Amino acid sequence: MKGHRFVVLALALSIACVLSAGRAMGNQVSGASGVCDRACLNHLVDQYLDAVVSHDPSRLPLTQFAKFTENGQRLALGDGFWRTATGRGTYKFYIDDTRAGQVGFLGTMREAGQPVILALRLKVDGQKISEIETILGRGQLAQTGSANLEKMGSPRPAFSAEIPPAERVRLDLIKTANKYFSSMQKNDGKGDYSFFADDCNRLENGMQTTNNPNPLPGLTASGAPRPAPSLKYDPAAKPTMYSAGWSCKDQFRSGLLHFVTWIHDRRYPIVDEERGIVFSLVFFDHSAGDTRTFETPEGSTVTAGPMTPFTWEIAEVFKVQDSQLHEIEAVLNQGIYGMCSGWSSWEDCRSDQPQW
Repeated sequence: MKGHRFVVLALALSIACVLSAGRAMGNQVSGASGVCDRACLNHLVDQYLDAVVSHDPSRLPLTQFAKFTENGQRLALGDGFWRTATGRGTYKFYIDDTRAGQVGFLGTMREAGQPVILALRLKVDGQKISEIETILGRGQLAQTGSANLEKMGSPRPAFSAEIPPAERVRLDLIKTANKYFSSMQKNDGKGDYSFFADDCNRLENGMQTTNNPNPLPGLTASGAPRPAPSLKYDPAAKPTMYSAGWSCKDQFRSGLLHFVTWIHDRRYPIVDEERGIVFSLVFFDHSAGDTRTFETPEGSTVTAGPMTPFTWEIAEVFKVQDSQLHEIEAVLNQGIYGMCSGWSSWEDCRSDQPQW
């Protein structure tokens, strides 16, 4: 009788072990099949863009409660740019975060036949899209910038280069990127700007806004053509406006970015640790009024910056290596002053502390 009970107990334990192993194996298989690698993430971006151009959201694999925003406004999927998109451009920059299941994209598109620049964030759950966030750069600068990007053909090579394994620390990469915003907010020119590499360069809506010897498109406030930018920051010359010809570091050393009064809702949802790329989403407030007058590091009193309040909604991508910023690329949309992303609480939206 005791022997019989022992056999039954042993059999039960054996069955339990087999079932447990089966469940574990099933979970591993399910987890593996649910992972979206780089190719999967990039394919979903392409699938999304093709669906936009065809004006057909039904072509997308969506979770039940997928959320969509365009320029900070929550919309029904199929509204907004979905109605006006007429084609895809040729410039494509994918930023993959397989650990977080998110992918960012900067690229050129066509809207009513005109060039625009799109920043896109997708969150993926089980190979289905659960979050869609978009920012569109429009207008003359974006049209000229689109042509620049498409002439480049592809993102700058530094973005695709891997960084040493010891530097692939997510939080450290974010902290380096965040120094850019903290140093720009009410910039006084007196900070430590050693986080800028000597080869740092920045594109905004496809326009080169550092180290650029050429005039930017458009006219000055007086209606005259924009002059060629000065190429060297000279404090003794007492400049009153920063130059697109200066380096990343010198623009900040000048203290002439002071009119960016508040940089809030700083989100860092996508980090490609292997390549040292940080994809951020932020807002630059320009409160204007009395904030336009400030003192530069050499003691000059300067009045500069926008005349009326507004906010830039920005997707900004950083290449981080050796704890320094090497390449920067941004898509900007001029929005309502004090606006939020639609993805944060009111408290986080108005905070200048990083979110990760």
